[in-house]
Amino acid sequence: MTHKPREIVATVALGLPAVLGAGVFAGFAPAASLAGWWVLPALALSAFAALCSAFSTADQSRAYPDVGGGYGYVRAQLGVWPARMTASAHLLGRCATAAAVALMFGAYVVPDQPVIGALALVAGTALLGVVGFRFSAGVSALVSVVVLGVLALVVASSFSIEPVPSAGETGTVNELVGVVGLMFMAFAGFERITAPHRGERPHSPSVLKFAIPILIGLSFVVYLAVGAGVLRQLGSARLALSPAPLRDALTAADASALVPLVQIAAAVAGVAAMHFVLSSAHRTLTGLVEDGDLPTRLKPGALSLVVVVAVALAVVLMPIATALGVAACATLFYYAFTNASARVLLQNDRTWPMRTACLGLGLSVLLAMSMPIPALLISLAGLGAGTGLIGSTAVLRGKRAASRQRTPQAL
Repeated sequence: MTHKPREIVATVALGLPAVLGAGVFAGFAPAASLAGWWVLPALALSAFAALCSAFSTADQSRAYPDVGGGYGYVRAQLGVWPARMTASAHLLGRCATAAAVALMFGAYVVPDQPVIGALALVAGTALLGVVGFRFSAGVSALVSVVVLGVLALVVASSFSIEPVPSAGETGTVNELVGVVGLMFMAFAGFERITAPHRGERPHSPSVLKFAIPILIGLSFVVYLAVGAGVLRQLGSARLALSPAPLRDALTAADASALVPLVQIAAAVAGVAAMHFVLSSAHRTLTGLVEDGDLPTRLKPGALSLVVVVAVALAVVLMPIATALGVAACATLFYYAFTNASARVLLQNDRTWPMRTACLGLGLSVLLAMSMPIPALLISLAGLGAGTGLIGSTAVLRGKRAASRQRTPQAL
């Protein structure tokens, strides 16, 4: 018991870098274009939806500690085809999230050539994974201190000087639900602590009971403060057009001297978030290979290359607002399946009330279907194409295996 507070702090510190990524640095611009100041109350609903999904993944991770995240949970509880749909949604969401993180990095760190900067981040972070680098609790805590410190400076600067009169306001309350879905992806890094990778020590339910609400609650407070600051300083109309809201808020607040610090924080947060996203996508691909849904001859290096190429294509093809929308929509579909899977988990083996899985399922579907039309169409198309590709590959492999078994008997 004496070590529990220390374990809780370490667990929260481990999860923060996965949460404080593209959402806090770039997510407020497309959100403000949809709903203006309504983005602030929308954050509370996003955090609640994330909390329900975090509880579900934590319960399932404890019940199935050796499977590959949500894909493995759904396969164990709901069957093969729902699992393939889950994997497709997860991979699409992770690729779009990685593209959003990379484009955020490019906009802040290499503003003259953002796409080149984004591609450099993808390649560099992938190389870190290849050489075996991992974000330990200590490194994650250092990243969190740097990013939170700079965000505090941005908030203080935004409230320290009267803003220039706004050129107008954008967005309406009618888009509130869509913005809740868009900002959901800002909290989706909670799987860093609720579903640890293989080889990592799982966190006990007694630790997660406190760490999950603290992580999402702290993230909510940070997002609320930063969102209020940049909205105050830029107004929703200027914010909606900003490629780098935190940098532009500092410039508007006559604090341009702090811009290099924001660039450093964006770079650090970008590497940490990208590492988590690439690792998460790789884990799902590994699960597909191990279960025979993808060719078993695919090696870890080939899987990593597949992820990197997919993310690079997303970086080139999608602007950051579209990437954020697709990331949120596909991730919500993924959590719809994982919450449905958690709903049928044995009632005696749950740490959290079953109502949280029901709420998570309902909110995930509602928010996903309320996303902007382009993001919804891309997500549905990606979900269908991915499921069809995985299913057809598995069927062909099954037919070949059956044919090889029959051939000796015929001879």
